[in-house]
Amino acid sequence: MEIIAHIHTDFTSKFGIPRQSGLIEELEAVIVFEEPYRVAEAFRGLEEFSHVWLLWQFSEAVRDTWSPTVRPPMLGGNTRMGVFATRSPFRPNPIGMSCVKLEAVEHSPQYGPVLRVRGADLMDGTPIYDIKPYLRYTDSHPEAVSGFADRVTERRLRVEGTQRLEAFPQEKREALLRVLASDPRPTYQEDPSRVYGFGFAGWEIRFCVEGETLTVLSAQKE
Repeated sequence: MEIIAHIHTDFTSKFGIPRQSGLIEELEAVIVFEEPYRVAEAFRGLEEFSHVWLLWQFSEAVRDTWSPTVRPPMLGGNTRMGVFATRSPFRPNPIGMSCVKLEAVEHSPQYGPVLRVRGADLMDGTPIYDIKPYLRYTDSHPEAVSGFADRVTERRLRVEGTQRLEAFPQEKREALLRVLASDPRPTYQEDPSRVYGFGFAGWEIRFCVEGETLTVLSAQKE
């Protein structure tokens, strides 16, 4: 397996990253390819597709051993499920897959062909193994059943304290607000006195949550 590219996103750590791809389309990312794959012919026709699949490495979860069961965060971190019934990063092989919106195939004088995408759930610098076009006629299954995931409701919080984001870059603000509203905390943490923080677009964002309200406490450049 060869790493063909790396993705560049606004997330400098795992905290805050959406639980699945496509949930927050405002999140922008750029995929830059390694030297051997900066060949324009390899991308011929890709601009005709609206979405692509990314096959990537859980680079922060590489282990020598594996467990047949894991604790999915969406179930509160207390219930064990079979690893193959989850999308946990702790797998026999640390391979992830994400469907993202393809905004553009561009040519960079320095890096050759680069891809601009939206909706990625990857940390900055994540290695990419492969890219495949999304095919609507075969990849979309509206009748599909999603097991225990169908029983979990995506949480949406009310975000307050946004005046503390006054200095935060305007072009990144909508994406950040969507990340905060989706409740970036681990599912099993409900302590209203706890202060959380994560890096986003070169800023350290700190917040707390009580009930259904998230309050931004500060936003400072890293």
